[in-house]
Amino acid sequence: MPGLLRGVARTAVISGTATAVSNRVSRRQAGRWAQQDYGQPAVAPASSAPAPAPEPAAAASMDTKISQLKELAQLKEQGVLSEAEFAAQKSRILAL
Repeated sequence: MPGLLRGVARTAVISGTATAVSNRVSRRQAGRWAQQDYGQPAVAPASSAPAPAPEPAAAASMDTKISQLKELAQLKEQGVLSEAEFAAQKSRILAL
């Protein structure tokens, strides 16, 4: 049974990573298309001040990160994830 759990956990980690990469590529491509369509930079100029992030979204994001970290810790305690896998996924979650 531990082999099955490890396989399921790795599949979940790989799927999450693939989704994050896919979203990043989509955003980058949309920015390039916008730049081509309008002849303007896709990113706001560095001289303008960035808009402050809304508080509810930040709180929801933090709750999501905490729940993901708890799930990772449980998988590590069960022996599904190695220390290296745990550290890699933890840094990925905290970087988002």
